[in-house]
Amino acid sequence: MEIDPTEVQSLYRTLAGAVVPRPIAWVSSRGPVGVDNLAPYSFFNVVSVAPPVVMFAPVDGQDGLKDTPTNIRETEEFVVNIVTEPLAEAMNQTSATLPHGESEFDHAGLARAESTTVDAPRVAETPVAFECSLYEMVDIGASTMVLGEVEWVHIDDSVTTDGKLDVEKVDAVGRLSGNLYATTEERFSLERPP
Repeated sequence: MEIDPTEVQSLYRTLAGAVVPRPIAWVSSRGPVGVDNLAPYSFFNVVSVAPPVVMFAPVDGQDGLKDTPTNIRETEEFVVNIVTEPLAEAMNQTSATLPHGESEFDHAGLARAESTTVDAPRVAETPVAFECSLYEMVDIGASTMVLGEVEWVHIDDSVTTDGKLDVEKVDAVGRLSGNLYATTEERFSLERPP
């Protein structure tokens, strides 16, 4: 099979289906009038550790920016919550298209936790959350890449060993394609060559 990159729909399916599993940034933000927003984005990764920067790239809506990037542009802060297997169904519920002004936290029955350095709440049930300030927003075609500098990290003790995050205790959920997801339950080790 060969794909012409100008056939956008076919290319999206191929990119999203081949670059897997993709970690999910479950981004919480608070709008300028106080409405809490929560939405999952599977175009997400770490960009830098010095400074500590993460990125996610929401696809723009038909009328431009969706609520999350709009809130971030206006308030310059947000939280990236890590989705684990017990939270997968709630994460899915927050992907619903709700009327403007309705909170996905309430729609999915999720508790809010106060953040330490930003005004946006975090998901109380997530074991890992990154409080971020806006580093930069970059328009790229039909998406907007949001770069956030990590200002504070919350890690539940249940996913630590000897005071450090233990990747074997974080059953993170990744997006595959369409309605398919995966967890990090199955792991294997490879020694890096010198």
